[in-house]
Amino acid sequence: MSNLDLNAQAPFQVERVQQSGSLAKNVAGQLEKMITQGKIEVGQKLPTENNLCDMFGVSRTVIREAITQLKSLNLVETKRGVGTTVLRSTPADTFYARAINPTAVEDILHVLELRLALEPAAAEWAALRRDEEDLRHIEQHLLAFQQARREHGQAREEDFAFHLSIAAASKNPLILNIYEQYNNNIIPRSKILKENIDQDAAGKYLLRVEQEHVDIFEAIKAGDAAAARAAMHQHLFRSYQMYKQYKAG
Repeated sequence: MSNLDLNAQAPFQVERVQQSGSLAKNVAGQLEKMITQGKIEVGQKLPTENNLCDMFGVSRTVIREAITQLKSLNLVETKRGVGTTVLRSTPADTFYARAINPTAVEDILHVLELRLALEPAAAEWAALRRDEEDLRHIEQHLLAFQQARREHGQAREEDFAFHLSIAAASKNPLILNIYEQYNNNIIPRSKILKENIDQDAAGKYLLRVEQEHVDIFEAIKAGDAAAARAAMHQHLFRSYQMYKQYKAG
């Protein structure tokens, strides 16, 4: 028996998924943690879909979506007849643009610095002050982003609308006014020419953005101000670090 085949080894130490929140996100999060902590090593195969369904107590649809999320981080790959194999132990940033004008990169970094100073606080206030109408608006724009991604769009307007709805939920008119002044230009992808975008890489990148949006929404919905601030900061700082690498490149 190959020491790389986990299907025949002792069961993973996983938690059965509860029927709340995103089931796929829960499964993907547990598997990602095991990979990044070295409990599943590079080169090892994940259990079969059926085994994962039994372990987590979820459907095959949930498992497939979780695996898709891990693929978006370039942690695993799936090959017909082989299964899903771990590629790396740390998530990889997805470079979705083949080239970005250096001036555009500078503008993007300046805007992201402003957003890092502003939006984590807006998310924190939103978690404390949001009402049911605010939550409906935020969720509506989250679902619109998801739909645009599934249809292979760049989801620029939907991305802006999601963040704008959080600014509105902060109940601070100055925060909302600052955000409205920038309009869609506050979204980095608005500064990248369409012909320079790698569509396959962009799809993986947007899936990661979507997952981060879900984290932000769930924290605001739960009224967890600290988690909302942290989720928004992580979302924007990851983007900032990625564009810094574009600049360095």
